[in-house]
Amino acid sequence: MSGAGSAFAAVLRRDLTLAWRGRADVLVTLAFFVVVVCLFPFGVGAETNQLRAIGPGVLWVAALLSTLLSLHRLFAQDHADGTLEQLLLSPEPAALWVTAKIVAHWIVTGLPLVVVAPGLALLFDVERDALGVLTVSLALGTPILALIGAIGAALTLGLRGGGVLLALLVLPLYVPVLIFGAGAVDAVLGGMGASAHLLLLGGGLLGAVALAPFACAAALRIAVE
Repeated sequence: MSGAGSAFAAVLRRDLTLAWRGRADVLVTLAFFVVVVCLFPFGVGAETNQLRAIGPGVLWVAALLSTLLSLHRLFAQDHADGTLEQLLLSPEPAALWVTAKIVAHWIVTGLPLVVVAPGLALLFDVERDALGVLTVSLALGTPILALIGAIGAALTLGLRGGGVLLALLVLPLYVPVLIFGAGAVDAVLGGMGASAHLLLLGGGLLGAVALAPFACAAALRIAVE
């Protein structure tokens, strides 16, 4: 494995290990997602058509809020113990290990949401044909949320009231992802194809992967200066 690949794997393995040791925080994110989704049927009633109509939007909004809930932890611990400064001083490209940290963050916070979402969708009587599209849309969309959120987490690192500022920064940027993600499922439920929505999400993911790590690295350098 090349030097860059070894550095990427080392940071990824380290962050996954730390996440496992602090798995209670990870479970809080997943529990928040489940609770928020389960509360909606109690609030709007048990009318099947209504639940089916709001189901995709509810699942996507809950996934968005759950992602936002965990973002503040992405760089906070490394910033507090000085690891972040050491990483920035290392010869490896900052975008490389930033990408590894974002990937690790998505694995422990975003991937569980993708896995449990189809089961929760059954509460809203979402048709089985749409469950696959829901899974694919979340698998494409939640990494975009993590990448955009990482930029916000870097920009607000160490700031007082950073959590509120982080939400104000990233929530408007999440809107297109929300529209195309929930729209993909709605399209299937409406008898149309979801390929256009999924292609847009895929394009957005490629763009976020190409740009977000560099923007995040620049923001981290500013934060530690």
